[in-house]
Amino acid sequence: MAVREVIRMGHPTLAQVAQAVTSFGPELQALLQDMRDTMAAQNGAGLAAPQINVPVRVVIFGVEKNPRYPDAEEVPFTILVNPKIEFLTKELEEGWEGCLSVPGLRGVVPRFTKLRYTGFDENGKPIDRVADGFHARVVQHECDHLDGVLYPQRMTDMARFGFTDVLFPGMEDSDE
Repeated sequence: MAVREVIRMGHPTLAQVAQAVTSFGPELQALLQDMRDTMAAQNGAGLAAPQINVPVRVVIFGVEKNPRYPDAEEVPFTILVNPKIEFLTKELEEGWEGCLSVPGLRGVVPRFTKLRYTGFDENGKPIDRVADGFHARVVQHECDHLDGVLYPQRMTDMARFGFTDVLFPGMEDSDE
């Protein structure tokens, strides 16, 4: 349908808590198509509806072979509506993250290593999965957007935050 503008850090929509989806009708289907188109155009690993200025609790994510994530394990393409996360460990792992709403920057973010996520697919069918590793990191990053949280707010060491081209010379610009 359409590639939408990805709003950037500082925009008020990114700082608010998104509203629950109450209908799985044509409006949601159109939003999801725009999200797919936008994520594909940006080579993103994920996208949350608030990032395209739609404050509802919808995220999409998935990683196959992606030039922006050459070493990342694959994550199945998922549409997740009204997600809930349950952490299955207290173990944290630090990893580099970027974000389409924080372009050109990367930072090291601690994330839980294993979780369970539930919610609904695009047709209202329940989803219940356990994820670990990069999959768990992507889920946490995207779901943070639904609560008005951007990854720099999760960082514990601002000395490990900077411009991608400075931190990783020669690497293609890689965000979320």
